[in-house]
Amino acid sequence: MSTITNQELSSPLSRPADGAKSSPSPCGPDPQAAGARRTNSKARLWTGRVLSVLAVLFLLFDAAGKLMMPPPVVDASARLGFPMSLSVGVGILLLVCTVLYAIPRTAVLGAVLLTGYFGGAVAIQMRAGSPVFETVFPVIFGVIVWAGILLRESRISQIFPLRRTCPPQ
Repeated sequence: MSTITNQELSSPLSRPADGAKSSPSPCGPDPQAAGARRTNSKARLWTGRVLSVLAVLFLLFDAAGKLMMPPPVVDASARLGFPMSLSVGVGILLLVCTVLYAIPRTAVLGAVLLTGYFGGAVAIQMRAGSPVFETVFPVIFGVIVWAGILLRESRISQIFPLRRTCPPQ
């Protein structure tokens, strides 16, 4: 008994020769259907754009706070044991990473650099013994950044495929 692969199932050679439509997939609508692909594609693109814009706005606000050093930022830095003399440098670093993320051509590089930045934020929060939410918040934000780029950039989906698998029949 031979096993049929997914590639063989989607091959034009495996479809009925008389032009009859094959039975619907047990996993839902055919992703090759033009209407489903177009709608899914637009929804993914706009969801990704919205997530990315929200991330960029928040990160620009955060960078501005590090550059202008208002009292709440100074207090938070003192609580974390972070020297204020480094605040401007960190603000510039965050600003550069955010701008790279906002530009479509360099968005992946920006996302990778922001991931490193968020990792440093988690380390500082853990060292200071911060509450769980403050420690996990940079991780959540990293997920938002990567979700935004994953949804708006189809080439990333090819590298990191997120797909459901059909149960064996």
